[in-house]
Amino acid sequence: MSSTTEQRGRNWFQALSAGAPAIAGFPASLLVADSLLAGQPVRYLAVVADANNPFPRARNGEVGLLEGWGLAKAVDDAIAADAGRSNKRALIAIVDVPSQAYGRREEAYGIHQALAGAVDAYARARLAGHAVIGLLVGKAMSGAFLAHGYQAQRLIALRDPGVMVHAMGKAAAARITLRSIEELEALAASVPPMAYDLDSYSSLGLLWKSLSVEQIPQPSAEDCARVEDCLTQALADIASGSKDLRGRLGAPNRAASSQVRELLRAQW
Repeated sequence: MSSTTEQRGRNWFQALSAGAPAIAGFPASLLVADSLLAGQPVRYLAVVADANNPFPRARNGEVGLLEGWGLAKAVDDAIAADAGRSNKRALIAIVDVPSQAYGRREEAYGIHQALAGAVDAYARARLAGHAVIGLLVGKAMSGAFLAHGYQAQRLIALRDPGVMVHAMGKAAAARITLRSIEELEALAASVPPMAYDLDSYSSLGLLWKSLSVEQIPQPSAEDCARVEDCLTQALADIASGSKDLRGRLGAPNRAASSQVRELLRAQW
């Protein structure tokens, strides 16, 4: 059973938002709710499957036109509502997205602009003083992850084979690289950026913490409490440290990235 079929994003949204009413005005494929976490205001956001989505390519949890612009609005609304406040709500992106929506209509109507709008909103939220956390409960693939979750100051992933991070799915990557899936997996064993597993992703310095729970598809009360505790730690870590994304550098497999930045600073 795929993570999309399991509706992990929806289930974790409902568990963490603890019955808080979903905010109206967004497509059925985007869930948004305001709640409290350890006494702090937070806004949970999740892109979920919607069999009745008017865009067929976005019916299985993909991030498409409606979802991209919807995310941008949900984040922009939080920025505007909290402007001038010292205690700004945190944004917690619950991530289970198999891909961006691939379709002729999506390309014609500017999916690149819709997803860029979501990225821009999350980035501006960080710059405006909102803590942003990405919670990976399922797939975090391609442009969908870039639009929803990747701009977070802290990324937390649940440990499970169904939680995968990559630029594209295995079948698509195999076609692009002219390899079989088996050959691709063999290559991934020695080239971390090609791998899908969390340990390889963590070796790139991008993952703040991974967490084991008992029931990932349908979280129990204990699972929810464990994740909430981790989210609370992440909020405290953001409050006491850097508000930008520099914490992602420094891992051994990001040495080249650090060197490039040093050379650019020396030249500019």
